[in-house]
Amino acid sequence: MTIHPIGCKLKSNELSINYWRNPSGKAPVEKYIDSIDNKEERTDILSLLKGIQENGTDAIGVEFRQIEGKLWEIKIRMHGKQHRIFYVVLKGNEMILLHAYLKKTQKAPLKEIEVAKQRMKTVAGG
Repeated sequence: MTIHPIGCKLKSNELSINYWRNPSGKAPVEKYIDSIDNKEERTDILSLLKGIQENGTDAIGVEFRQIEGKLWEIKIRMHGKQHRIFYVVLKGNEMILLHAYLKKTQKAPLKEIEVAKQRMKTVAGG
């Protein structure tokens, strides 16, 4: 999947999707996706992100939920698993993927939400 760099010109309905990076340049969401053992599952998640990039919240196969303020969650259910990716949208069409985890309980663990909130604070407008 191509993730457009910040500032790339997009079609009006497209989102620019970028991974949040820590000060050393590592992208935890990218690492999470890369760590998924099942190649088909990994490819499917990247395809769903491409669908979000092209169609925004009209993308098929995912659900979106507001967590708090600007913090949102992408819900991905596939292969008997529930993946969650927290994100924030900046400047109308720039989505920053902040944190991802495999959901194993009914409610999102507070520690997962807190990680996303802390990362959001480091992003301009977060």
